[in-house]
Amino acid sequence: MLLSPAGVDALRTALTRARFTSNGIAGRLGSQATGAVARNDHRAALRATEDRDPLGTLIRVFICDQTESEATVAAALAPLSVEEALAGGLVERYGDGLRAGVDLEPYGDEWWVLADVPASARPGVPLRAEHVLGLGGATQTLIGATVRRPVGTALDLGTGSGIQALHLATHAGSVTATDLSERALRFAATTAALNGQDWELLRGDMVAPVAGRRFDLVVSNPPFVVGPGTTTHIYRDSGRVGDAIGAELAAAAPDLLTEGGTMQYLANWVHVAGEEWDERVAGWFAGTGLDAWVIQREVADPMAYVGLWLTDVGETADPQRMAAWLDWFDAHKVEGIGFGIVSLRRSGHADPVVRVEDLSQRVQPPLGDQIAAWFDRQDFLRVRGTDALLAERYRAAEGLQLRQEATMGDEGWAVDRQVLAMPHGLRWTEEIDPLVLALVGGADGRLPLRDQLALLAAAHDVEPDEMAEAAGPIVAHLVERGFIEPVSA
Repeated sequence: MLLSPAGVDALRTALTRARFTSNGIAGRLGSQATGAVARNDHRAALRATEDRDPLGTLIRVFICDQTESEATVAAALAPLSVEEALAGGLVERYGDGLRAGVDLEPYGDEWWVLADVPASARPGVPLRAEHVLGLGGATQTLIGATVRRPVGTALDLGTGSGIQALHLATHAGSVTATDLSERALRFAATTAALNGQDWELLRGDMVAPVAGRRFDLVVSNPPFVVGPGTTTHIYRDSGRVGDAIGAELAAAAPDLLTEGGTMQYLANWVHVAGEEWDERVAGWFAGTGLDAWVIQREVADPMAYVGLWLTDVGETADPQRMAAWLDWFDAHKVEGIGFGIVSLRRSGHADPVVRVEDLSQRVQPPLGDQIAAWFDRQDFLRVRGTDALLAERYRAAEGLQLRQEATMGDEGWAVDRQVLAMPHGLRWTEEIDPLVLALVGGADGRLPLRDQLALLAAAHDVEPDEMAEAAGPIVAHLVERGFIEPVSA
């Protein structure tokens, strides 16, 4: 840890006593100043903390990155001594006072997370190779996408400062966390202790420290950045060429998961000229025996991608470095880089379901609930053939909308296009034909689908068996998307 056990207890006492929490800070600063801080505008916050009481001092030092006198900082951190805070790197001498040596961030109203000071707080200062990330955009994405059902054992691969492990501990009996960086494990251990949690922390590259063990839930925000395999920053660079880290985690998943276990990780993948990106990524899961749902949330062009990651580590403009990275993309015909979430499950079924698709629309949070429901729907569909599907009764999803596009002609409006739209959940939209519209419109939960189809067949002068055979795949798709729901579910 960064501090001794007694030092951690003293720091917790200081933070609690000062109310250095999200709610405590918001109450002190007010909504406008709190919002401004989120935009890195600290002017109002500094005016609100000029009296430098313990809470005000902690805000100035750890939120606004100010240098304060040693006496003032000592009063704010008491009963933690300045000597131990300096020894642990919590604060550092700067000019004629002390400033933050780490990013000590209130998280919610009951947690704190310790990480390295971000590049945005110290412009022009490049990040160290073993920089430990705090709460960033990718971290929040994985937090929101994780399935939050109770489990016995959970694993956080590449824990960093321990944010994912904090969340896992709320619904797992035990938490194991790994990282290649010894520095990261020290931060994670301090985060765990400061928040009264106890995790098993293991050092090593990705899955190596837990070889031969299985877990009910595995999450990972790995060093997923795509490139030629150069390693300069452990949190970002895996040392693998291209997007191999995503494929490596997919290959490791079968041996990591218990029966019914789930693994979720963030990944980047390349879009290669002449190849279908979704087919390429789907190949990662061939032979694993796992259900897989990969959702692509966004795509970046190579120039924007390289610029983003060079800026992320606080590096000054380096035309040669940028050129070498872009040349690698050109040599491998990379047209874009996708970012998304991989969710895997060991269902034990002989015919696993693999879906790789775009999900760029805004979804109803938390995404983890939507992912869990998607796997539930796969369970429903997997054990039902066409006859069993048609024997079920269905109802349209709550709030389901129909959107029409029509053109005015000599005989009035002529409908050109009809689209089903879900206003909640995954917010899918799907163009449909009149028969599908009639099927969904009649799904009120009263009739078995086979009886409903018989009525449609008679209305359209089609043999009932032909209608039923054609409807099977359509119904399965509508259920998977959530447009219709089985009444028995």
